[in-house]
Parts: sequence; C-alpha cells; structure tokens
Amino acid sequence: MSFSTPDLSDENPDAQALAPILKNLGGKKVFWGKIETLKCPDDNSYVKELLNSDGDGRVLVVDADGISTVALLGDMIAEAGVRNNWSGIVINGYVRDIDILSKLHIGVQAIGTMPVRSEKKNQGQVGIDVSFGGLTFCSGDYVYADNNGLLLSRNELILS
Repeated sequence: MSFSTPDLSDENPDAQALAPILKNLGGKKVFWGKIETLKCPDDNSYVKELLNSDGDGRVLVVDADGISTVALLGDMIAEAGVRNNWSGIVINGYVRDIDILSKLHIGVQAIGTMPVRSEKKNQGQVGIDVSFGGLTFCSGDYVYADNNGLLLSRNELILS
C-alpha cells in the first residue's frame, strides 16, 4: 500500500506535519505505523534493544536532542529492525552507514549522517512523550512518512 503525505494531509486536516528537519535515508521511502518513543541523546543502547524486539509494523521515534557528535543508528541495528518487522525509524539525530541503510527495507528519517558511533551506557527513556520539529510524539500515536515529509496523527488514518 502506498500514499502521499500531501494527499493524507489534505484528507486529514487534524494530522500535523513535522517541520522540514529530517531527510528520508532508508530504503523504504514510504512508511507508517503506530509509534514507540525513545529519548536518548547520545547513547543508542535502547535503539538497539528495541529494534532487536518484535516491531509488529511499528515506527520507532527517537529524540536525540539533535546531537550531531554521534550516530544512533547504523547498518547492523537497522538490519535487526528489518528482521524484527519494524516499519521505520525516525531520529531527531544522526545515522551512519548510509550506503547500506539506503538499500534496507526499512524507513529511516534523520537529520543527517555522522560516521562516529555512540557509546553504550544503557541510558534512555522508553515510552515517554518526546518533542521536536514542532510536534509532540506519544507512544501509540501514528506516523506517516514519505519523501514529502512526516505527518503525526493521534488516530490511525485510512489509507486508500
């Protein structure tokens, strides 16, 4: 199933658009799903843990406070997300291994790329409300993303 966020926005005026701060970097250019939230500025321990669990078609929304000193997602963790049925990952931060990420069947939106990996300190908070790009994301909300941008909805939208 496919859609365009401009059409979804027209059909669903309550859906909110994220400010244009992220790039579409994964191999799956159109993705959507119920979200799980994570706050972890410079430690991807929980990103790894969550993407190694059953995603059930969800989208992981990570608030890294836009920190540009490390990447929170690379090829091996993204591959785990593919294996575990995650639809996508949205990161208010940076990723690496972009040539591989762009070929994986998972959606990835992030600010950009950074080759340095993060340390594993087991720090982060799962399931809390996170805010960036003018929106507040809550676990259980829905995200719809494509090359045009990202929409957030409190309810699941009908895709035609």
